[in-house]
Amino acid sequence: GARPRYPVPWPRRGAEAMKINQDTVLRGKKVTLVPYTAAHVPRYHEWMQSEELQRLTASEPLSLEQEHEMQRSWRDDADKCTFIVLDSGRWPGQAEENSMVGDVNLFLTNTEDPSVGEIEIMIAEPSCRGRGFGKEATLLMMAYGVRKLGITKFEAKIGQENEASICMFKKLHFKEVAVSSIFQEVTLRLDVSDQERQWLLQQTDHVEEKSYAELKQPAGVLDT
Repeated sequence: GARPRYPVPWPRRGAEAMKINQDTVLRGKKVTLVPYTAAHVPRYHEWMQSEELQRLTASEPLSLEQEHEMQRSWRDDADKCTFIVLDSGRWPGQAEENSMVGDVNLFLTNTEDPSVGEIEIMIAEPSCRGRGFGKEATLLMMAYGVRKLGITKFEAKIGQENEASICMFKKLHFKEVAVSSIFQEVTLRLDVSDQERQWLLQQTDHVEEKSYAELKQPAGVLDT
């Protein structure tokens, strides 16, 4: 999406900070979503050195310190919700940093209408693209937005040249609603009717919600 990654003073959505997902793990078949923590920043920073990813996400390269600042703003801001996407085949088991494949975000920036969420997905690991990871991560985030955040309308803003991403959102029932030649991006939208809600919950009925704190503790540690 064409959202700048450096902190922007979005209007606040009241005092309720977006810490709702700080202990949430959503475990799907291919991917597992975990909260974005300081431990993920070095790997994330490494990804964002890629010129291709900078172009696809309309991002400026940041220093490691700025990236840490960014992560804190994601944790504390009331209008953003983010998860790091891990490969379910690797985690738990391997270190999170080695299991990271991308991230998925929701921006709740429409002050007139708090039921609108702008969704953004990035599969940063080249070997994990084209394998359905992005699709499942997006479905998990959408179902979470509908169930926990009261989202009934999703938007996605994607660079015109990013055909794979546009195609994926269309498979998830999004419709193209606008094209901006200035920003060279396409806006897609999905209104979550009762029928769409049912479809979304069916698509994600295999997902388990777990506690991040508990999953991070190796079994037996708590008994000593």
